[in-house]
Amino acid sequence: MWLISSSIGRKVVMSVSGTGLVLFLTFHMVMNLVYIFSTEAYNKVCEFLGTNWYALAGTAALAFLFLVHIIYAFILTYQNRKARGKERYAISGKQPIDWESKNMLVLGIIICGGLLIHLFNFWYNMMFAELMGFEEMLYKPSDGSAWITHTFSNPVFVIIYVIWIGALWLHLNHGIWSAMQTIGWNGNKWLNRWILIGKIWSTVVCAGFLCVVLAAVLRANGVY
Repeated sequence: MWLISSSIGRKVVMSVSGTGLVLFLTFHMVMNLVYIFSTEAYNKVCEFLGTNWYALAGTAALAFLFLVHIIYAFILTYQNRKARGKERYAISGKQPIDWESKNMLVLGIIICGGLLIHLFNFWYNMMFAELMGFEEMLYKPSDGSAWITHTFSNPVFVIIYVIWIGALWLHLNHGIWSAMQTIGWNGNKWLNRWILIGKIWSTVVCAGFLCVVLAAVLRANGVY
């Protein structure tokens, strides 16, 4: 199958899986913003998602997309380094050579590390705990606002998440327009537009996550 055997096909798989992950991050950011305005409303969102079949199906699909994306990232990086030396990102041609494009795998590894911490802090204590029927937890699995406030009452996690979000911003900043170029919007006019859209989109998403971290820090310290 050409999506697996050919270089172009592998780049398409990377682009499509990455686009799916970007859409999820956007949804996740919007959902988390509810925490800033109302802890009660955020808990209702968490309770609504919970362990319903659509939440479980979405989690499985997300895990699949992520695994495909990271596996293909390693494959493409290895192939590009072998074939082109320093020109090692997936797409060649007229794209600008920026720091992000030369360090996408490094950024991806940082993001993976942050994701493991994030899964432990939230998914394990919420969805997994509810699935397993854990009873002796610090907070109820559906009390998402309490878990957020508790996590960011620890300054170590605040620093880790700020670094993680910074790496995510750099990764998205390049990845969004690069994915669109692979899919076919590779003319000079559309490429420049997607570079701008990618910067705006990644900035909005990551700024949203940072606002949630800041709100949690303020709430943990009794500011509001």
